[in-house]
Amino acid sequence: MTTGTTDNGLPPGFIKLAVILLTGVMAVVFDSTIVNVAVATLGREMHVGIATTQWVITAYVLALAMVVPISGWAMGRFGGKRVWIFSLALFLTGSVLSSLAWNMDSLIAFRVLQGIGGGLMLPIMQNLFVEAAGGKALGRAMAVVGLPVILGPILGPVLGGLIISHLSWRWMFWVNVPFCVVGLALAWWGLAADGRRARQRLDVLGLALLSPAVAALIYGLTQVGVKGGVAHEAVIVPLSLGLALLVGFVIHALRTEGEPLIDLRLFSHRAFAASSSLLFLSGLALYGAMLLLPLYYQQLRGQSVLAAGLLLAPQGLGMLLTRGQAGKLTDRIGARSVVLAGFVLTLIGTLAYTQAGLHTNELLLGLALVVRGAGLGAVTIPIMATAYLGLQGAQIAHASSATRIMQQLGGSFGAAVIAVILETQVAAHHVAGSAGLATAFADTFWWTLGLTAVALLPALLLPSGTSAQKAARAQEPAEEPLTE
Repeated sequence: MTTGTTDNGLPPGFIKLAVILLTGVMAVVFDSTIVNVAVATLGREMHVGIATTQWVITAYVLALAMVVPISGWAMGRFGGKRVWIFSLALFLTGSVLSSLAWNMDSLIAFRVLQGIGGGLMLPIMQNLFVEAAGGKALGRAMAVVGLPVILGPILGPVLGGLIISHLSWRWMFWVNVPFCVVGLALAWWGLAADGRRARQRLDVLGLALLSPAVAALIYGLTQVGVKGGVAHEAVIVPLSLGLALLVGFVIHALRTEGEPLIDLRLFSHRAFAASSSLLFLSGLALYGAMLLLPLYYQQLRGQSVLAAGLLLAPQGLGMLLTRGQAGKLTDRIGARSVVLAGFVLTLIGTLAYTQAGLHTNELLLGLALVVRGAGLGAVTIPIMATAYLGLQGAQIAHASSATRIMQQLGGSFGAAVIAVILETQVAAHHVAGSAGLATAFADTFWWTLGLTAVALLPALLLPSGTSAQKAARAQEPAEEPLTE
């Protein structure tokens, strides 16, 4: 059993574990952001339309979503080290094959392999980190976990722009290889052996209900922007199917005598329920603007993909500035005050874009992004840390899967809502030319402000002060170290 703490409040071996896991997971984070900026280039290179090319992203996201629910069972059955190495190796295989793809169909198929590997890696990484923290300094632990989420949006678009501008599209996937190879070597030598595992039964019926439910919901939400609204068969059918399957899973999970794929009793914990709600709403209230910002610079101000990526980098800088302090404050005073302050900063940073037009000073907008990023960093880390307060043993694995699902659904829902709002605003102001387009973007940013304000309500339910400290003390440390 790991005892004691380091100077930063984290258990011994935690930083070593962080280096091992983050090395591998950076490939997943960079891959997503790089490919997202290259859809148009892939379509031209392979002589297919945007509707087909979009499946390079859609297939990856759906594969990732479908395997997240199984990650908790896989870790319990086979152990964290085995599943991590398998997942990273699968992602590496998918990356190499994607770089060698001979047509769009083969590329889409190989992206599915990447999605399966990435979908297993992300919740398992969270699980291993929380177990290693042993219920102590969860805020600081989540600050480490959140590092890829910060670096991806900063470096990914820039790296993607450089590759698309100067190299073949195949290099989008070759850049993953060094991270994967080094990550595999570090994991093989650095992660502790899993030992013998109990033969945990897989909830087959739960898997058959939940995985397709998540995939159908995410697919339906992605089609909202493509089809220009919800009143379309490609949106209504998958959303209806996904909701029906989700209801079926809830009924099954509450009635089954065995262990369900995801334990819904977690939602009886106030801290977990509030965090899960905020993880979903953050996709709508906070990250919906992530869709707007690059579109603002590219469509309204005529910037290239590379230039837009560089102009958005200050937001990542702001997130880096508050990441460490947000984790420390969460451990000291609880999540509520930190999250509320983060929301206020996010609102202030976004406010500048409600007034932005064709010729607004880029330095002023960059400073606003620093403030907005600082708010985002102060919101996401406490929410993630609070989700694990008071949880023990197998509950941590269930929580890792559940939080990843809530994040994915929230992100897809947020992007869908913002896409519809923007399209509606553009149509309303189309006759006014470029000035009308500027007004459409400004009005849509006003919508994001209102949606962010709505997220303040569940933030009030987050624990603070002594309530957070009591929950942390109730959480037992991990039974065995995760690094040798």
